Amino acid sequence: MKSITSRQAKSIDLKASQILGIPALVMMENAGIRIADFILKLLRNRSNKSIAILCGKGNNAGDGLVVGRQLLCEGVDVDIFLLAPGYSLSLATRKNLEILRKLTKNLFQVRTKKDLEAINLSAYSVLVDAIFGIGLKGKVGGIMREAIQLINSSNSTIVSIDIPSGLDANNGHPLGAAVKADYTLTLIAPKKGLLVNQGPQFAGRLIVKHIGLPL
Repeated sequence: MKSITSRQAKSIDLKASQILGIPALVMMENAGIRIADFILKLLRNRSNKSIAILCGKGNNAGDGLVVGRQLLCEGVDVDIFLLAPGYSLSLATRKNLEILRKLTKNLFQVRTKKDLEAINLSAYSVLVDAIFGIGLKGKVGGIMREAIQLINSSNSTIVSIDIPSGLDANNGHPLGAAVKADYTLTLIAPKKGLLVNQGPQFAGRLIVKHIGLPL
């Protein structure tokens, strides 16, 4: 299976935006639609159809917000937990948050460990991991680490967007803590770290989702 490094993935994104003129919002929308479609199929034969989406602050979080909007429009019960303040979000992610605020009240700001512990993640059929993408540098700490540990201790099906949060996209080692996904829906092409070292153990079933960008 052909894989790409984080640098190559960023180069593809840059080419899409600067040369092809594809805005970040369009790429985010395409990713969110593909992932929401997958989750709808996952829920098809389940009695519990509730979803929780945990979002960080980068474009990975923006993908998660689009997933939430798409599922809401399909009538799915969705709760979205924001692990970063609105002012710290990327521009495209912030725009998707603004849209969601007009559609649902089920947006919850998580500021402390106590806030996290009040959430029963195992009550949800599926957890969507949209905390970190391929741009993560350094070890995971603070509220993000607590969230990852809480996700891993749940009994829910875990779906990671692009790469399990906390996993190094190049070498496949966890950066202090990483989500152990049941499914990883990787965008454009598998990231190298998903296929080497501990990557496969954290990725679960790896599925490639194309979002309209050429390699």
